[in-house]
Amino acid sequence: MYIGVCGLQGSGKSSLAKYLQEKYPDYILIDIDKVGHLVNELPEVKKELVETFGDILTNNKVDRKKLGKIVFNDKEKMNKLIDITWKHMEEYIDNLIKGHNNVIFDWQLLPLSKFFKICDIKILLDIPYDVRKDRVIKRDHVTEEYFDKRDKSGYNYNREDFDIVLKDNNYQDIDFVISSKKA
Repeated sequence: MYIGVCGLQGSGKSSLAKYLQEKYPDYILIDIDKVGHLVNELPEVKKELVETFGDILTNNKVDRKKLGKIVFNDKEKMNKLIDITWKHMEEYIDNLIKGHNNVIFDWQLLPLSKFFKICDIKILLDIPYDVRKDRVIKRDHVTEEYFDKRDKSGYNYNREDFDIVLKDNNYQDIDFVISSKKA
């Protein structure tokens, strides 16, 4: 079974995904953001990112904050970033899931990918703005303005595409749905 976990920044995607992996240890967890970080460091990707976006390196690594300041303010630049990285990310994920029947995907933009279509259970964390903002500011040590820029570039979900929509971080409904799908 493939499970997709989605939500805006600070919604608790990673916490829910880790909870599911602990509860169902035969599942592999794929944090697609982390895949993106790995892909950014591939020599050919890094070269293309620098050619496209300029001075985004710190200590010869892609500085995600520098890159974020460029792409989160401009949809066209965000699309260029996706064009550069996605084909590499998709290939990496395809290799990860080969031979695995039980996968948890954790990613804000999962509905834009082919991996969303193969999920047997799709979960959306629809957590209030103020809760998410407080979490992200504490976790990432960013300003409220930076949070808002990132949040405005976030994805607009169609709640009807999901099997479960959570307004808080109570996971009881999830356990019930997964148990009934596994049966």
